[in-house]
Amino acid sequence: MNNPHTFTTLSSQEVSPTLFTDSASTATDDADMDSMASLLEASPEEFDYRELEAGDILEGEIVGITANEILVDIGSKSEGVIPARDLDRVDPEIRNNLKVGDKILVHVVRPENREGHAWLSLSRALQEYDWRRAEELLHTKEVFEGVVSEYNKGGVIVYLGKARGFVPASQLVSDEGKKEEDSEDRFKDLVGKKLQLKVIELDRSRNRLILSERQAMRDWRHTQKARLLSDLQVGDVREGVISSLAPFGAFVDLGGADGLIHLSELSWGRVQDPSEVVHIGQKVRVKVISVDRDRRRIGLSLRQLAPEPWSVIHEQYAIGQLVDAEITRLTNFGAFARVDGKIEGLIHISELSDQRVSHPREVVHEGQKLRLRVIKIDPVKRRMGLSLKQAAEDRYAVVDWAPEDDFDEEAALAASEDEAGQEAQVS
Repeated sequence: MNNPHTFTTLSSQEVSPTLFTDSASTATDDADMDSMASLLEASPEEFDYRELEAGDILEGEIVGITANEILVDIGSKSEGVIPARDLDRVDPEIRNNLKVGDKILVHVVRPENREGHAWLSLSRALQEYDWRRAEELLHTKEVFEGVVSEYNKGGVIVYLGKARGFVPASQLVSDEGKKEEDSEDRFKDLVGKKLQLKVIELDRSRNRLILSERQAMRDWRHTQKARLLSDLQVGDVREGVISSLAPFGAFVDLGGADGLIHLSELSWGRVQDPSEVVHIGQKVRVKVISVDRDRRRIGLSLRQLAPEPWSVIHEQYAIGQLVDAEITRLTNFGAFARVDGKIEGLIHISELSDQRVSHPREVVHEGQKLRLRVIKIDPVKRRMGLSLKQAAEDRYAVVDWAPEDDFDEEAALAASEDEAGQEAQVS
């Protein structure tokens, strides 16, 4: 019968004593023991894979791309898969730019399929990304550019990526000219147009995203006006568009900021209403005559870019000339009339009629358009005398007959002499 103790002793002697005495081996064993101890002390959560739930939005890294799917490392026990049918819903430009190593957001559709992979959606994640961007725009109040893709009776639809935004009619500026219309196609012309917009309301639970062009333009114009005020200098000449009229003048949009042309700066002539000179939407060249940066006001002039009429009056008018004019106001001593919409002249009461006139209202009235005769020009005193009663006088027949700008008195006299000679020969 074998002695177990003897067997044990023999077995111990068969083991090489160097296994226990070698210092390197001893150090390795000690390190292994330390590593094992640290593993035992570590938190169990450090070795858990991410537990996925349907609806999760995760960031992952693309680790593989094939014709049918994209593999994404999302920190789970196996890669997630974006199938081809989901990629078909992604904008081709985005899809074609994806490459291995890219960090992307993915939506978990199913935590695990039959192969053990998570089923992911990039298209849904992109929509989530767009909603997150919309939330950021709401928070920062930043202005962004969007394109009108659809419309209905209440406003227009603008997509922020895949998030559907709505701009109500009350928040539109581009539709100012059609506010009175009440038709299904009121906003048709806005489709395809780029608008400056702000996010003003967002409710994810109701899929509600409200945008405003009005608030965006207000902010943009505020910024633009500050920039213009810092750049504008008195004497600058700018192009603009008449944006609105007021009893005291006309406002000009200089490209984000409005300047004012006062009534006195609209024309060298007397102006009672801005509509006599300009109309809304008209393009004009104006001169900057004042810049008040503290009060944020810009003064403009239309008349200063045109020659002062009285300085060139002899180039345009001559005594005896017939002119078209409009009666502008009546006084006890006569009627004032604006000639060709430029210069105001006076028809003295004695030049209104061959009959005795007690007051000009007996012959003319304000707003009446007449053909008058120029009988006096005084550029120094800036006066022009006009006559209604002399408009048809025979002594001005030669002047009235002559073509404008090229009347040749000597030629006219020569022609008259030739006619007289021919008549004498015939007789």
